[in-house]
Amino acid sequence: MRKILSLALLAAFSAAAFADINVGVSVSATGAAASLGIPEKNTIALLPASIGGQKVNYIVLDDATDPTLATRNIKKLISENKVDVVIGSSTTPNSLAMIDVAADNETPMISMAGSAIVVEPMDAKRHWVFKSAQNDAHMATAIVQHMTDKKVQTVAFIGFADAYGDGWFKEFAKIAELRQLKVVASERYQRSDTSVTGQILKIMAAKPDAVLVGGAGTPAALPQMALREKGYKGLIYQTHGVANNDFLRVGGKNVEGAFLPLGPMVLAAQLPNDNPVKKSALEYVTKYETVYGKGSISSFGGHAWDAGVLLRNALPVALQKAKPGTVEFRRALRDALENTKNLPGAHGIFNMSANDHQGFDQRARVMATIENNTWKLVK
Repeated sequence: MRKILSLALLAAFSAAAFADINVGVSVSATGAAASLGIPEKNTIALLPASIGGQKVNYIVLDDATDPTLATRNIKKLISENKVDVVIGSSTTPNSLAMIDVAADNETPMISMAGSAIVVEPMDAKRHWVFKSAQNDAHMATAIVQHMTDKKVQTVAFIGFADAYGDGWFKEFAKIAELRQLKVVASERYQRSDTSVTGQILKIMAAKPDAVLVGGAGTPAALPQMALREKGYKGLIYQTHGVANNDFLRVGGKNVEGAFLPLGPMVLAAQLPNDNPVKKSALEYVTKYETVYGKGSISSFGGHAWDAGVLLRNALPVALQKAKPGTVEFRRALRDALENTKNLPGAHGIFNMSANDHQGFDQRARVMATIENNTWKLVK
């Protein structure tokens, strides 16, 4: 009898251990995108330790802003840590490098990168991939609208020489053409570059009314600083990829006056009370600043929080259909993520579908400017 009881207890213990949900995370906590990855890593520590009555383990790895290391990380998370889902990575190139591994292992992945190419066009591999950050096309529309309101007629572009910069130029140029904005110059630079003087001189020679910088994190400050130092007097626009305090610190007075689209979370306190995202945005801001200090929030941490919001909503649904640690559970979780409807996050309201694995609409963006070294809502 005692032996039977012991076996029963052992079985119960094994079942409980088997029921743990394992979430793998790959962020760029070091390297050129560290200003994105650090607040994302900080935010993962705020995510719930239990969802749907099951313990959740978060296994966090640093990919050092290196696509090769990001690929290595997701392989390790899946093969060694037996994760049920992967959050990551911080950048578009790293996220793209991870997609094949996620799809080949039928493991859902939630990227925190900006470019739409992470989830578009939908195909057999992107079937497994979702995204918590706003698409570049979504934000480019807001920039073009602001430019036309400001009577801009000619514009130049300088962006990263990678998938992020290319994606932004493609989407911006397409929308600009429709609104009869003329793109008079297009330049590229590496995230690790320390000078863009040659590119900026070419841009200034084209005499554009405005310049759009297609960069993210602190490296996006470099072109704007060079433009101001060379005496450029026109309008300068940044993408939502710069929304953190490190960008403001590095850019200093030279980034004052820039315009950019932001997720509403960054300006949560400035939003009108009837904004549908204000309540959910303030929830994250309050939790983050309670731990990391007043004014410490960034747009990127919000993307990690929203990945957590998606999982809190989808995991209980998947748990009704299969046990964690199985391919059936991963498939059920993928389906639950794809069927997310009217879910408020820190940056917008998620409405996913089979052809839309990002799920935001116009409620996920506001226009802002940099004034007195902080973000100010443009009304």
